[in-house]
Amino acid sequence: MTVDLSYDLVPGTENRGTTVVLVGSLGSDRSMWDPQVAGLVEFADVIAVDLRGHGSSPVPDGPYSVGDMAEDVLAVMDSLGRDRVHLVGLSLGGAIAQWIAVHRPARVLGLTLLCTSARFGDPQSWIDRAATARATGTDSLADTVLARWFTAELIARDGELAAHHRSMISSTSDEGYAAACEALSQWDNRADLGRISAPTLVVAGEQDPATTPSDMQVLADGIARSDFHVLPGAAHLANVEQAGHITRLVVRHIVGDTYDAGRAAAHRAGMHVRRAVLGDAHVDASIERTTAFTAPFQDFITRTAWGDVWTRDGLDHRTRRLLTLAILTAVGNQHELDMHIKAALRAGLDPDEMAEVFLHTAVYAGVPNSNAAFALANTALAEHTGSETT
Repeated sequence: MTVDLSYDLVPGTENRGTTVVLVGSLGSDRSMWDPQVAGLVEFADVIAVDLRGHGSSPVPDGPYSVGDMAEDVLAVMDSLGRDRVHLVGLSLGGAIAQWIAVHRPARVLGLTLLCTSARFGDPQSWIDRAATARATGTDSLADTVLARWFTAELIARDGELAAHHRSMISSTSDEGYAAACEALSQWDNRADLGRISAPTLVVAGEQDPATTPSDMQVLADGIARSDFHVLPGAAHLANVEQAGHITRLVVRHIVGDTYDAGRAAAHRAGMHVRRAVLGDAHVDASIERTTAFTAPFQDFITRTAWGDVWTRDGLDHRTRRLLTLAILTAVGNQHELDMHIKAALRAGLDPDEMAEVFLHTAVYAGVPNSNAAFALANTALAEHTGSETT
C-alpha cells in the first residue's frame, strides 16, 4: 500500500522536458536538497520528496521495506505524469533509487547515487537503532547522527547549520525513523547491481563514516555504466558540505558534456528575450507543453531565433516586431502571425503602425494575405481593448 508523500515540485526556468527527483537520507526532510535545487532548475523540473515517516509525509506503522518506500516515490511520479526521470538519492534515498533502477528500469533516465551503499553494514545494528528510536526517541540519536552527517570542522565553524540539521533529525517521527531502520536492515542489493542499466554517477564523501568510499566502490564496480568520484572535505551529507561540487557533478551528469557553457548562455539569453517579446504567459504555456520529443526543438529555437538573431544589436525590438509581422503576413503563416500580433499589442505597439505594415505588405506580397492579417489584428485588438476597429 503506497503512501501519499509530501513533496515540492519546482518548475524548471528553462524546462527541456527533463525531471529530476531528489530522495533523501534517513532522518532528513526534503529541505536537505535546498543547496541543489537552485542549480538544477535551470535545466529541469525538480521534485523533492519527504519519505514516509519523514518530514511532512504520513507515518504508517512499520515495518517498511526499501521496495515499499520506492513505490511511494513512483506514485508521486505517476501523479505528476513523469514517466522517466533522473533519480538522485542519498543514503536511504540512494537505496530507494537503486531499487527503482533495478525493478523499474524504464522509469530511470539517469541515476545519481550519493553516499549510499548496496548493503548498510550489520543488520542487527539497524534493529538496535530502531529499538532505541522507539524507546527514547530520535532526539537521543541526533548528536551521533549529526557527527556522521558532517565533518567535525564544519560543525565547529557553522553552528547554525549544525543546529538546523540536528533539529531535522530530532523532529523526525520516532516510528518513521525506526521503521526506516528496519527497512535498511533488510537491504542487500549487491547481487542485483549488474541489473542497473541507467548511466550512473556515484559520489562518496572521503570522510563519510557511514557509507565509506570503499562501500561506494562496490557500487561503481557493480554498475556497468558508472562514473565514480570521491570528494574530500565531505562526510555523509556531502550534498550540503560540498554543495557546489555535488551540484556541478549532478548537472554535468544530467545534461552531458556536450551542453557547454556557450550553449547554456545562449539559451539563457534567448529565454530572456523570448519572454520579453512574447510574454511570460505564452512562454510558460509553451514550456508546460514541452515533452522529451519536442525539447530539442524548443532548445534550438530558444538558442538560435531568440538567443542569436533577436539579441543582435543591429535592429531594436520594435523594428524586429514590425519585420516579423510583415514576413509572417507575406508567407501566410497565420498561426505565428496571430501570436505575434497579440504579443505586439500587449507590448504597446501602436495599432496604426501595424496597419501600415499590413498595407505595405499588400502591395508587395498580395492582398489576400494582408486581408487575413487585418482580420486577425482586428480580432486581437478587440480582445485587447474591448471594442472593434472600423
